[in-house]
Amino acid sequence: MSLQPFTQVTGKAAPMLAANIDTDVIMPKQFLKGIDRSGLDRGLFFDLRFLPSGEPNPGFVLNQPAWQGASFMVVGANFGCGSSREHAVWGLKQMGIRALIGSSFAGIFYDNCQRNGVLLISLEEAVVKRLGHTVSVAEQAQISVDLQAQEIRLANGELIPFQIDTLRKTALLLGLDAIGSTLQRSEQIKAFERQHLKTNPWLS
Repeated sequence: MSLQPFTQVTGKAAPMLAANIDTDVIMPKQFLKGIDRSGLDRGLFFDLRFLPSGEPNPGFVLNQPAWQGASFMVVGANFGCGSSREHAVWGLKQMGIRALIGSSFAGIFYDNCQRNGVLLISLEEAVVKRLGHTVSVAEQAQISVDLQAQEIRLANGELIPFQIDTLRKTALLLGLDAIGSTLQRSEQIKAFERQHLKTNPWLS
């Protein structure tokens, strides 16, 4: 499957710095019933985004004008813990979230993001808190993430470098999922198959 490549993206960053936000908070279970992925943007953070009356919660960051339409979220430690539901990542994508910036992420959630083209940036906790404080000011909420250069540029021009595994970086830059990444090595795979059959002719 072809994914939207991630090269350099500029947009608003919404702060959500509470620790241990799990996948049931990100995508509640009632939104897992569909047979396709449609409408998951409605379910994203549903119990936080909406009041019991069904009206948008004005106190939730993504409902506030300064952070509506955010491309990024600055999140607390262990974001995405809990169950392995991939719907959480699909909902984030449908809401336009291209990257999450935090100090740590749950392992399965991390892999689900990678498979779906959502960039996860891991920084020291003190840096995350400082960044979250910065983007909490509406006038400073706009940032740019340059994956090729591995830098976050703040509104005041400050640069925050980040590290990322080379294979994950390449896949995101090219918009490749796991199958697409594997097919990048199709000639090497075919050469191995030919050599393996030559060495073990009984297999054919």
